[in-house]
Amino acid sequence: MDKLRSIEAFICAVESGNFSEAARRLDITAVMVGKHVRQLEQALDARLLQRNTRRQSLTEAGESYYRQCKAALLQLRQAEESVEQMKGTPSGLLRISAPLNLGASAVAGVVAAYQRRYPQVKIELDLNDSFVDLIAEGFDFALRVGRLNAGDGLVAQLLGEYQMVVCATPEYLAQHGTPQTPQDLYQHRCLCNMAWNKSNAWQFAGIPWPTDGSFVCNDGQALRQAALAGAGLILQPRILLAEDIAAGRLVELLQPWRQSSRPIHLLWRQDLSPSEKRRSFISWMREQLPAALAV
Repeated sequence: MDKLRSIEAFICAVESGNFSEAARRLDITAVMVGKHVRQLEQALDARLLQRNTRRQSLTEAGESYYRQCKAALLQLRQAEESVEQMKGTPSGLLRISAPLNLGASAVAGVVAAYQRRYPQVKIELDLNDSFVDLIAEGFDFALRVGRLNAGDGLVAQLLGEYQMVVCATPEYLAQHGTPQTPQDLYQHRCLCNMAWNKSNAWQFAGIPWPTDGSFVCNDGQALRQAALAGAGLILQPRILLAEDIAAGRLVELLQPWRQSSRPIHLLWRQDLSPSEKRRSFISWMREQLPAALAV
């Protein structure tokens, strides 16, 4: 048994809440996650997780084992980074969290270019709109859009701004008319992101983007395809729609009322002696991401 791999699967199962999500994060099957956990339980002769069809929870032994394994893996990672510093060449694993749209549109390409520059670095890019806990979930970096609440022990670096635009196809506008003011939004079919609500809605001169639109989805690319099919008005990052605007497939609207942009920050854990891998990644993102966002 690869005990280290089993421990990683166990920790992931605990932090993700279920075997299916752990399997997705680890790129293995849920059956294999369960096998890793059972192998640990057999080796320890103790039950670590209580599971039924609806939920899972740690046993007392599992809680103790989880805490100590988490600490041990952190120490192992620090040991690996100390060796990396001695070599002077970035290497090892970088785990990065980013929002779905920003990650797919800009971050993935910049990170891939970083890996081409430093091929000994392995990249895990997790695209998710939820706010991850860098320390608890073992991420090296996270990118966040909007008002920042970094928290204790985290460093934040401003990298650029998230500029949103409103668009529609020429065909949709010919059929339904062109909105002239933000108030006109409520007379149109508006495409919405499931993550938007009253507290985080984008606004034009105090008028919020409708959150109960005719087409609702949690993925920017899917919303883009719906807009290109003539389903309605779309509000998405300029970087996602720039090529369609340039090609005339989409028309930018309400430009005089363009809402203020939101900042994009790179977050990482405070480290008195950062590894060459982390230093090089921070430097790379400072240099490359602003250019990727400038469309």
